[in-house]
Amino acid sequence: MAHRVGIIGLGTVGSRFVEQFNLHDAFDLISAWDIDHEACSSHRDFVRIASSPDELIAECDLVYVAVPPLHHQQYVLDCLSHNTAIFCEKPLGVDLQSSRELVAAVNQSGLPAGVNFVFSSAPSAVELQKRLANRDLGDLIGADLRLHFSKWPRGWHEKAQWLRLRDQGGWVREVVSHFIFLTSRILGEVTLENSYIDYEDGADGSLCEQTALAFFSSRSIPLTLAGTSRGHGPDVVDLTFRGTSGSLRVWDWYQLQAATADSWVDLFSSNRDQLGADAYSAQLHQLDRMMNREEHTIATFDEALSVQESVEALLSG
Repeated sequence: MAHRVGIIGLGTVGSRFVEQFNLHDAFDLISAWDIDHEACSSHRDFVRIASSPDELIAECDLVYVAVPPLHHQQYVLDCLSHNTAIFCEKPLGVDLQSSRELVAAVNQSGLPAGVNFVFSSAPSAVELQKRLANRDLGDLIGADLRLHFSKWPRGWHEKAQWLRLRDQGGWVREVVSHFIFLTSRILGEVTLENSYIDYEDGADGSLCEQTALAFFSSRSIPLTLAGTSRGHGPDVVDLTFRGTSGSLRVWDWYQLQAATADSWVDLFSSNRDQLGADAYSAQLHQLDRMMNREEHTIATFDEALSVQESVEALLSG
């Protein structure tokens, strides 16, 4: 029997999951809700709109919490009170103490619960981990993460202007967090050794970071970060692992590339749209396993908290 699922939050990511849940046989998307009436109206042809978040939670086996971070705690706790399983966006929140308390409550509930880090199941990340485990690169030397955004928030985030604000937004929380998660899955715990953050304060000091530089250590190799959201040019999202006999990089989220000489070679032949669809499908396959209490790769709330602690330490400069 399909899992009855509902979505709270019909912004950029919530909208994508309306389509993905409707395409997946393991899930029956029965309702959605958003505080924005326009967002609800634009989705009525694809999902029933609940009258309230409480109604939605009460009628579902699983709720995907896709609202901005300041509201995650409220809806996760509401799910716990209804014994409803949870799939939550990251970060868990922006206050670390509240997030720690939330993780404790989720763990105590014993309910299926996970956090949406795409690299928990994306084929690019799975193949990267496989090749690193097989020592395809020889001895690992280091890893580096490079990011550039000519515009932040990006075009498809036009309605999510909270992403440009320092209290809960910014590309370090939104993007860097995914790669800290992936690196931690590969290397074990990573520790922030030093960092530099530059903010464009604006008139009221509320705008998010424009430059982030950082150095992380792990039990094996270091991770360096260099990111900017200043100036023109194509966006860059590039995590590279370098070894004594080659390099591998996750490029543009879904592509995996290898280099043994002076050029990169794509390891997947599919185009970006297909690779993105494959990543969503893989995520929902693992989410189905989580709901069935089978072994799965969905990020735990504990992992999400560890990432959040690293991100907030980085943002503190």
